[in-house]
Amino acid sequence: MRFLGEVRVENTEFFTSSHVKLKIWILRAITTLLLWTCIIQLVALGEVWGPNLLKSWPSCSNPPGAHTEANVSFPRRKVQLPPKRVYKNNGYLVVSCNGGLNQMRAAICDMVAIARHLNVTLIVPDLDKTSFWADPSNFQDIFDVDHFISSLRDEVRILKELPPRLKRKVELGMFYELPPISWSNISYYHQQILPLLKSHKVVHLNRTDARLANNGLPFEIQKLRCRVNFHSLRFTGRIEELGRKVVRILRQNGPFLVLHLRYEMDMLSFSGCTRGCSNEEVDELTRMRYANPWWKEKAIDTELKRREGLCPLTPEEAALVLTALGVDHNVQIYIAAGEIYGRERRLRPLAAAFWNLVRKEKLLEPSELRFFQNHSSQMAALDYLVSLESDVFVPTYDGNMAKVVEGHRRYLGFKKTILLDRKVLVNLIDQYENGLLSWDEFSSTIKEVHANRTGCPKSRVVISDKPKVEDYFYSNPQECLQPMDEALRRW
Repeated sequence: MRFLGEVRVENTEFFTSSHVKLKIWILRAITTLLLWTCIIQLVALGEVWGPNLLKSWPSCSNPPGAHTEANVSFPRRKVQLPPKRVYKNNGYLVVSCNGGLNQMRAAICDMVAIARHLNVTLIVPDLDKTSFWADPSNFQDIFDVDHFISSLRDEVRILKELPPRLKRKVELGMFYELPPISWSNISYYHQQILPLLKSHKVVHLNRTDARLANNGLPFEIQKLRCRVNFHSLRFTGRIEELGRKVVRILRQNGPFLVLHLRYEMDMLSFSGCTRGCSNEEVDELTRMRYANPWWKEKAIDTELKRREGLCPLTPEEAALVLTALGVDHNVQIYIAAGEIYGRERRLRPLAAAFWNLVRKEKLLEPSELRFFQNHSSQMAALDYLVSLESDVFVPTYDGNMAKVVEGHRRYLGFKKTILLDRKVLVNLIDQYENGLLSWDEFSSTIKEVHANRTGCPKSRVVISDKPKVEDYFYSNPQECLQPMDEALRRW
């Protein structure tokens, strides 16, 4: 009996211990299951809430089969160098870019393609320091010059400066200088520029914006333009690091929209668009336009230009349009722009409609931006990086930044870009403000007009005899995107 009793006690302890272990195992399994369920729900919620700043709008962001290599907007720092291309050098091409950051960016891409197909050595481009912005930045202050040179070494030889012997010749004026003809085919450079290079050894192209055609070029030239733009033109480590920080701060607070509000003094003076300005401001902008010798148009009919859709939207108009499009009033709106003309006074209507209005100056410490002060191109580079990463990009004017960012976002997987039809918009805004349209009619019409203007795949519009008004290559570099027929079938 004692033996049987001992056995019974041992069995009881055994079963009790097993029961406890089983309970613990079940509890762990249930906890793990609940945690995974929560994580899945949170991810699903993020996917629903995050990108959809425009409720019920279709999106072509990150479509299946999109260009996955480019989905990281800030390029990787480590790159395996391609083998050097060996070719007979036909001369040295010196270029001086003109305009703002993105105008110069596109010009650099064109000049690399031209240098490659003329078999010449390209000197690192000189950036514009005499324009309205008077930015003293050199190429290496904005772009990673060593990466630029090394990443293209299998295509073209690039030097930071001319060899000493040729440098002395240039100092003595022994070179040829000219502005190339705008929107030229590559045959122009072979027939007109190449003989000059062979004869003079050094040719200086002194205005390089829009000097290569949008269309009708060999496929390899178009691909090279993209390669330079999306891979070789990398901003300096300082700019990229600060750009990442701005994006990180924004992402911590949820999705964000970038509004490229082109309402700076130079833009208003150049375009003659003065709607909403006081008489004193109109006089100031007019004086500035007449004093600038590079701006050919002087006497401008502001209202006529606005009705033709040639003016950037005012902050008041932008607030109306974003609201009509269905943008959440609580969403972060990052203003990508220089100093707004009229400053906070002009931003009040926009800030009243969208209280979460932010700029880099508000997100960063003054000490972090001190290095960039008075360097407009470097400040624009920060805005460029943030614009690439935004959930939605909305430019209020189709200038160079708007076009180049649009094309880059297409390359990154057709990220949503609202391309505003300003000619239609100003007519609708006037009708609404005059009481001819109700809010519902106004909003629904704007949504309908822009339903297919979101940066989704489409063919570039070609107008062979009017290159200035056809679609710009850098806004839709279709040769470098996923196959058009495949992309269009998906959307």
